[in-house]
Amino acid sequence: MGSVNVSAKDAHDHPEWMSDAGQMTWNLQVNKELAFNVGFGASSLMRKLNAFEMYWHVQGLKTKYSGEVIYNGVKYQVFPDTSFGYADKNWGQDFTSPWVWLSSNCLYSTKLKRPLTNSAFDIGGGRPKIFGYGLDRCLLGGMYYEGLECDFNFSKPWLKVKTDFSFHEGEKEVFWQVRQENVSYVMETQLACPKAEMLFINYEAPDGQKRYSKLWNGGTGHGKIKLYQKKGQKLVLLDEILVDHAGCEYGEYDR
Repeated sequence: MGSVNVSAKDAHDHPEWMSDAGQMTWNLQVNKELAFNVGFGASSLMRKLNAFEMYWHVQGLKTKYSGEVIYNGVKYQVFPDTSFGYADKNWGQDFTSPWVWLSSNCLYSTKLKRPLTNSAFDIGGGRPKIFGYGLDRCLLGGMYYEGLECDFNFSKPWLKVKTDFSFHEGEKEVFWQVRQENVSYVMETQLACPKAEMLFINYEAPDGQKRYSKLWNGGTGHGKIKLYQKKGQKLVLLDEILVDHAGCEYGEYDR
C-alpha cells in the first residue's frame, strides 16, 4: 500500500522528477503464483563479479492482485482473476539497447478451447553486456504451459537457444515478432499494441543519464503464440495460444 501526489506546480518546477502531475493511492494484496528465474545470469557469483550491466528476476510472472486503486479521484476495484498481474525486478549499472519486454498470463488455448489457468510467458532483453562485452540481440524467454516449462535462456549453453526478433511501428499500432528455439521446443510470438493506449517511460540510468526518449510501454498487448515440440526433424504444434492483456515494451537509445 502507498500513495503519491505530485502537484502541477511541483511537476513544472522539478523537471528532474520526470513526472506528470496527479494523485494515486493503492491498497493491494499480492499473490505471486508463478516465477521466472533467469538462472545463472543473476546468480550470486555473477552478482559478486559484477558480470552483467543489468540483472533481471521475475518473482511474479503470474501475480494475482486484489484491493483498490484510487487514481486522480476515481476508485478502481481490483479483482484477482481479472488483474492478470505481474511483478519483476531490474537492477545493475545500465539498461540495454534495444530494450524488449513481452509478458502475459491472460492466455487462451485454441486447442483446448479454454483459458489456460496455470500458464504465463515472459520475454526480455535485447543486448545484454557481460564484463563490458555486448551480446547482440539476445533475449531471455520462458513459457509455462499448464505445468510444462519451456526455457529459452541464452545463458544455458546446453539448451542451444536461438532467437530472432523484430519490432516496427505502424500507423495505429506497434508490432513485435519473436522466434525462440531450444533443443526441444520452438515458440513463435506475434504481438501488437494500440499506440493510443501506450506511453513513453522515462528511465534514468544509475549514472544520471536519460538515454531513451521513445521507450514504448503498454499493458494491452494482444496477439498469438505458436508453441511447437521438436520430434526428430519435425515440429509438432502443441498449441496456438491467443494472448491478451500483455505487458509490452520496446526502445532504443537515442542516437
